[in-house]
Amino acid sequence: MPVQIEYRDSFSVIGKLGEGLAAEGGKWIPVLWEKANHNFDEIRDLAKKDNEGNLVGLWGAMSDISESFERWTDQGKYLAGCEVVDNCNAPAGWARWVIPAYKYAIIQCNLDTYYEKFRYMITEYLPSNNYSIVGAVHEFYKPGETDEGLWLYFPIERA
Repeated sequence: MPVQIEYRDSFSVIGKLGEGLAAEGGKWIPVLWEKANHNFDEIRDLAKKDNEGNLVGLWGAMSDISESFERWTDQGKYLAGCEVVDNCNAPAGWARWVIPAYKYAIIQCNLDTYYEKFRYMITEYLPSNNYSIVGAVHEFYKPGETDEGLWLYFPIERA
């Protein structure tokens, strides 16, 4: 399974924020995406775009309960949102996170292969390459791509 290593500077995400039990993420996280998608017009002007005017990306950003961007334990926080221009303010009802700079190990998947690839990274790829996860894993969705447009970002080194 191909894995990319990439350094990313810090970046901002505005989205709908929720928290809950990790084991029940399948129940509460889709609701956040429904709210974010339904109300996207409220943040459209803040969204970061490429040179052709396309959204740079959607993020399922994760953090521990304290919002220190540590890994989830039995609970976690999830921000279903869009990468936005830096130094903007979140409108009422939205939350803004600044994701810290990290070096990431990245693997592409889809909803059907999500858990298989997540498990592969945790149990095989990272240990065999002497990497450790140093923060919360994030989901990246490339706008316009449906089936294989999901990447898992595993932070392996703090900047």
